Parts: sequence; structure tokens; C-alpha cells
Amino acid sequence: MKKTIYVESILVKGEWKAQQIMTVENGNISTIVDSGDEENSEINSTDERITGTVIPGYVDTQVNGGGGVMFNHAPTLENLHIIADAHAQFGTTSLFPTLITDDFATICSAADAISQAIRLNHPSIMGVHFEGPHLSVAKKGVHKAAHIRSMSDEELAVYTRKDIGQVIVTVAPENVSPEVIQALVKENVIVALGHSNAPYEVVQRALDAGATGFTHLFNAMSPLTSREPGMVGAALLSDAICGLIVDHQHLHKKSAELACKVKGEEGIMLVTDAMAHVGGTQDTVAFFDTNITRTKTSTGEKLTTPDGTLAGSCLDMHSALVHCVNDLGVPLKSASVMASTTASYFTHSLDNIGQLVPGAAANFVVLDDKLNLKSVWQQGVNIHNND
Repeated sequence: MKKTIYVESILVKGEWKAQQIMTVENGNISTIVDSGDEENSEINSTDERITGTVIPGYVDTQVNGGGGVMFNHAPTLENLHIIADAHAQFGTTSLFPTLITDDFATICSAADAISQAIRLNHPSIMGVHFEGPHLSVAKKGVHKAAHIRSMSDEELAVYTRKDIGQVIVTVAPENVSPEVIQALVKENVIVALGHSNAPYEVVQRALDAGATGFTHLFNAMSPLTSREPGMVGAALLSDAICGLIVDHQHLHKKSAELACKVKGEEGIMLVTDAMAHVGGTQDTVAFFDTNITRTKTSTGEKLTTPDGTLAGSCLDMHSALVHCVNDLGVPLKSASVMASTTASYFTHSLDNIGQLVPGAAANFVVLDDKLNLKSVWQQGVNIHNND
């Protein structure tokens, strides 16, 4: 099926273009042309007209839950649909459901659910992110210490399955050897480093072995100090891509601003680390043997366990982009890159998602001049409208 869409303003390959006509066929962009092109016979016969600013749909590589459910609690195809729908209303058109540290049976169930979604060509689900269980107990955060462990051959076999899309695995380099990282990378698994108390040299060996990312920069990792650069220092100095939770709870605004300035738009990908609360109505959600509760703060909302430990976020990707522009001074173009293109590059999917070019999926969001989210489009279809 072919559709033509007139757009008032659109971000294409890092450039703003005005008054364009996008042609969509079978969910993918086939052309984007200037509406003033006299050779274009479709100028006056477009199927849709979009006023506002069009940028790529958001790509989130760290989504623990949404719509009232956690992926860990019931790793099923049904819950994947619920989570994806919850985030789609906030502009996330591509995501990586994330399994927090758990037992082996749950890891297998999660992989099976992802496999079903991939087989059914779910438009939002690109693969899976296993955040743990191969982490550091010292930097576990909300992860359950009893489940933290070294990687077994059986777990390695799950991570290298070829039917679960692109796989991301977050590991602590003091718990996973460079040889294991090399084995994962050889099988096209993306290795990110996080939840780690490793010194700089150990982190660097993991990067040399093929790790290409850092999970939620600054949070749950060895800090940068005067005599020990730690994981934070290694991340800032490296070419690896860093996930950043810009909810004003995980990071001081100036820390987030520093990261954006040091790494640039191609080195930072915005992530939510979202829990069940996003797109849900509950303020308190059960999590293993504790509860996670949403509370208001002077800078927004945060999620914590009863002892005050931060437990993911109730952030959505559109809010993350707005925080970057309004509070960190990041230009909209750069914030858009961090909310979509960089994650697509990180996950080896830039040809399909994260940018609006011929051949890519017609996934985009429409913003008004105050950055309000007007509508969300996936594969050329308006799936959410705030007008």
C-alpha cells in the first residue's frame, strides 16, 4: 500500500527540511522530496498533511516494563504487547524489552517470548536487553543479590540465540572475562558495561575485548576520582556509546550536561530504564521481595524501594528529549539524534530505524513549536494522536 504525506518540517540526515512530501510503501519510506519540485506530480494529492516538526520515532534500549507490568514478572508475548503499547503513546516506536537480573528459567522464558514477537514481526520489538545477572554485588542497585552470578555456558547459549533479534547484554567486567566478551561479540551480541565497581584498567580490557556501550552512565558504576578514573572515566574517554537517564533523579542536571558535551550526540543515547509505572496508573508495584513506589520530588518523580534505593524510572522517552532541550540546552536536532539515531547505530539497526531516509521504517513523531507531542506514527500509520 502506498501513501503520500505532506510534512511542514522534517529532520533528514541531520538537516531540517521544510515542506516535504514523504512517500510510504508497505510501512517504509520510499522517497522524501521537496514539495516545490515541479516534476513531482503528487504535490496536490497527498493522503495526509502534517503540521509541526517531524523527527524520528524514539528508540529505547532499556525498557524494564510499562503499562502496569514488568517484563521480569511475566515474560510473555502478551506482556510484551502491553509494554510496547504503553511506551508507543510517548513516541517510542522501537524498543528493547529489558530483563533485570533473574534466575535462568526466567531468562529462558524471556528469550522465548521475544522469539515469538520477532517471528510475528512486532513493529516495536527489535530484540532484547539482558541487564544482568552477571554484575557486581557492590553496585547491584535494585538488582537481587541472590541472583547475581558468573555466566554459565547455558546462559551464553541463550544470549547467542539467532531467533531473538538483536541481543544486548550488560555485564560487570570484574565478573565476566575478556574472553567471554569476545565470544559474545563474535556471535553479534552487543556487550554493554555497567553495575560495576571495576577500576579503569579492568574496564579498558573489556572495551578492548569488544564491549561497545555503557549502561546508564554515572549510575551504579565506579566513579571518576582524582587518582582512579573508574568506569565513569573510562566511559567518558572511550568511543563507546553511553546510555543516559535524563529524568533529573538519576543525575544532577550538570552531570547530564557534562556527559552530553563530552560525548556529543553520537556518543549518548537517551534511555528510560522504565518500570511498570510508565503508562500505568499504579504508584506502587511489587518487585521480587520488595515494592517500588513512585514519589514526587522537587525535580519531578522518582521510583524507590522502601530503603530509598532508586529502582529504575517512570520516565518516558519524550520527556527525556524535552528535558535535554529545555533544561540542558541541547539543540532539538541533537536531542533527536540521542533519542533515536545513536541507539539505532549502537544496535546495528540504522538502516531500518532511527532516521528518516528512504528504505527505513516510517516511524516518526510530530511535535508542536513548544515540543508537545502531537502524534506518533509507526510504519506510516498514526498510532497515537494528542490533537
